[in-house]
Amino acid sequence: MIERLRRKSSSAGKGESEARKKWGKAITTVRRGSSALRRESTAVADPFLERFTVTGRASLDDFTEYYFTDLFTTAFWRDLVINPANPSYYWLSLLVTSAILYNFIFVILRGVFFEINGTDMMAVWMPIDYFSDFLYMLDMFFMSRIGFLEQGILVRDVKSLSKKYLRSSLFVLDLLAILPLEFFYIITGYNALLRLNRILKLWRMRDFFRLAETHTNSPNMFRVANLILMIIVIIHWNACCYFAISRYFGFGTDEWVFPDTSVGDQGTFLKQYVYSFYWSVLTLTTIGDTPVPERTASYMYCIACSLAGVLIFATIFGNVGAMINEMNAQRTNFQHKVDAVKRYMEIRKVGGELQERVVKWFDYTWNNKQSVDDRQALEFLPEKLRAEISIHVHLETLRRVAIFKDCEPGLLVELVLKLRLQVFSPGDYICRKGDIGKEMYIVKRGKLQVVSVDGKTVFVTLSDGAVFGEVSILNLAGNKTGNRRTAGVRSMGYSDLFCLSKNDLWEALQEYPEAKQLLSELGKQILRKDNLLDEEAARREERRRQNLDKKIELIADSLDDLKMEIGNLIERINKKTRDKAKTEETVVKAFKSTENEQNRSDLPQKEQTSPEKKETKPSSAGKKETKPSSAGKKETKPSSAEEKETEQ
Repeated sequence: MIERLRRKSSSAGKGESEARKKWGKAITTVRRGSSALRRESTAVADPFLERFTVTGRASLDDFTEYYFTDLFTTAFWRDLVINPANPSYYWLSLLVTSAILYNFIFVILRGVFFEINGTDMMAVWMPIDYFSDFLYMLDMFFMSRIGFLEQGILVRDVKSLSKKYLRSSLFVLDLLAILPLEFFYIITGYNALLRLNRILKLWRMRDFFRLAETHTNSPNMFRVANLILMIIVIIHWNACCYFAISRYFGFGTDEWVFPDTSVGDQGTFLKQYVYSFYWSVLTLTTIGDTPVPERTASYMYCIACSLAGVLIFATIFGNVGAMINEMNAQRTNFQHKVDAVKRYMEIRKVGGELQERVVKWFDYTWNNKQSVDDRQALEFLPEKLRAEISIHVHLETLRRVAIFKDCEPGLLVELVLKLRLQVFSPGDYICRKGDIGKEMYIVKRGKLQVVSVDGKTVFVTLSDGAVFGEVSILNLAGNKTGNRRTAGVRSMGYSDLFCLSKNDLWEALQEYPEAKQLLSELGKQILRKDNLLDEEAARREERRRQNLDKKIELIADSLDDLKMEIGNLIERINKKTRDKAKTEETVVKAFKSTENEQNRSDLPQKEQTSPEKKETKPSSAGKKETKPSSAGKKETKPSSAEEKETEQ
């Protein structure tokens, strides 16, 4: 900011006094804001790159400006929310991990080797201990403000974040790790082992290692360093346990325990720790060459150490070997390709000179980092993000290409994703005059010569950003050479070229008619310059295409009208079908209602014709029987003979 104001004041061309006044104001302004911890980027945005930036950007909430003075306000700490994806969380994790690692290494060391707990050393240990405790408590506060994603959006509600942390098992571990067991110093005296509960926060260190492995640009190296640290810590703890057991059994009581500390320099801390560390290395790596145990407990401890060493170190060393192989995996795969090509050339009896050119080509591609396949490396990324990465990588080349300066961002995205990198050796012909044009080329790096048929005459030299071969793949009307190359192009040295095929270009230009027209005009200008354009044929072809376009438009309009008529006809047919169905349904309902009315009108007639008076029924003795009705009257029931006569 100071430099910016200085340039402005000097370029204004005003007097020295006025410049000093401005300079004094600038210094005052800078001093007032010098404590601001701004998280905005100071890099100047590239206009060309900004036009073709297609992926999203972080929300404005992630770029809130904080000042150093805000750290001393309650509002800052009340509303503070940490995004775990930001670098601030990474550096905070590194600071807390250093405190955890300190406790994990030095607590057991100070608890076993009493000699380092002297009065002069306590002035060093105590401040570090309580500073690490302060970091533990500060980390607990920050953990209650770590945001989490819900439906893809960062949750910033402080109450929700705190409640989530307090209900988790991590809070219990953090609380147990910070318990002040040092109060027992009053009873036991100073004993560093009372701080062993600090190692319960190891989960935080594991979380940092996972985070660092994701963010680092050398993950394999970080994994190897992490494994080496684990090995050292395991050996360190085993060495401390060995010295503690030796102290319990008595120094120098047998050959297995640590020698007598009163002899020579055996009483110094350095000799004790180095000897114990050496014993731990030999035991855990199962190398041997250590004194034979004499006590049963010593045997049991050595057996446990050997088994642990076999299991742990076999796994660790196996992982180290796998990581080292992964570090060289790219080179190994590349070498396999080279060996395969060599075997093929040897089997097919390819000449020695050509073999040498192939080997040199492989050497160039590897030494100049051109052996990486962009499509394979970025195949897991979304299309938009993959396109933006490609634009960043090839920015300097694309900036020089004239047809890309004014083209639409969408077209550039499609073209970049279709580009393929090709490497040519010195003297290689990219194309020759008369060849059928199927690709266009963009020079990324190197120099090319446009030569005559015999290759002796050089017409022009192409450098970075040059484009050639587009005339042959544009299918320009009136081109006297058709789609054939108009000249030969030869590589002077090693050249890196982007290749775009004819089908890919036309597929991309299909939805961008303006860019298609621009590219066609550029092609016609090149043909006019070389007197290879038949203007009359071009006009005829243009009129034919215009007529064809009009015919196509008329056909398209007729098809639309036909579709509309067919739709109306189908609608009328469906309407008539529905009306017919409704009519049939109405007739059926009317017929059923008429039938029901007739049935109801027939019932009274039957009731009128039924006898209401007494009917006689002959009995088996030839007499008539009378049967009283429910109304108290007598009804005459006909006999079986009379029923037969009635039926007849």
